[in-house]
Amino acid sequence: MGVWKRISNLFAKPEPPKAEKSMLHLNPGDICEVSLVTYEVVGRVHNRARNAVVLTLQDGNQVSYLHIEERETLQFGLYQAIDGRLDNPEEVPTILELDDTTYHLEEQYSGHVTVMGRAPFRQGGEQHVWQYQSDDYHLLRVEWQDGRFMLYEGEEVITGDVKVIRAS
Repeated sequence: MGVWKRISNLFAKPEPPKAEKSMLHLNPGDICEVSLVTYEVVGRVHNRARNAVVLTLQDGNQVSYLHIEERETLQFGLYQAIDGRLDNPEEVPTILELDDTTYHLEEQYSGHVTVMGRAPFRQGGEQHVWQYQSDDYHLLRVEWQDGRFMLYEGEEVITGDVKVIRAS
């Protein structure tokens, strides 16, 4: 190594450390941990207007969905797809009863989503969402896109139980 190279290295600024990838920015192929279970991210649905993401997670044959939304803090909900049927997006009720649990509508919104990887809806577009909560804090999520409904049942996950293991 030449003298000038050594001198220039003395005055060179150190390379800044890479920022750690947040759960909101995970993509298919990344690995995360939710409530002590390690998952591979296989799909991602992003609603940019709400700064929200639904990640399709896979652990072996088990598929789960992690809803992440950034408000004052990151909020997480872990869901499983369930069987159910609704006929018309104009007639989604404000109270749903499912398996002796009554869910009350907390929030309803729509927006344009983009899709990557394996997700319940194969392409992006306008998506309508209804989010419910029961008195015992169970969550229910209803999505409608391209003439098709998806229903999910789940629960809130505290921030400390969610972490990025490997991000590309």
